Amino acid sequence: MQEEITLPVRDITRFIPQQPPIVMVDELHESDGVTTVTKFLVKADGLFVEENQLKEPGLIENIAQTAAAGTGYQFVKQKEPIPVGFIGAIKHLQIFQLPEAGDIIITQVTVLDTVLDITLIKGEIQLNNTIIASCEMKIVLKK
Repeated sequence: MQEEITLPVRDITRFIPQQPPIVMVDELHESDGVTTVTKFLVKADGLFVEENQLKEPGLIENIAQTAAAGTGYQFVKQKEPIPVGFIGAIKHLQIFQLPEAGDIIITQVTVLDTVLDITLIKGEIQLNNTIIASCEMKIVLKK
């Protein structure tokens, strides 16, 4: 039997292993097993914020945590323990703009392929409907 979860979810820490201050996603808006969408408010005192901008490692972590939130959501729905995931590789990283404190970014992760415990995803971050960063990641699940 599946657990009923209504989206959007604002208590995202139940789906990801990260805890404050490393949490880089605020809300889970969509997750269907292939596509996951999250929202994040860039805070001035955030871990990866320097000179009022969310720096590159924060954008990468945001994409990874969006993928983790989607995986965690699917496992919680099935009432199964959430596995821990690790970034195995990052390819085709493009950063066009760094968001500033006060900006709300929307991140979409799409699963491209899964082989055993390795998932290939494509992540895109948008600010005001403009893509500001994208990459592909291989994520390895430890079960």
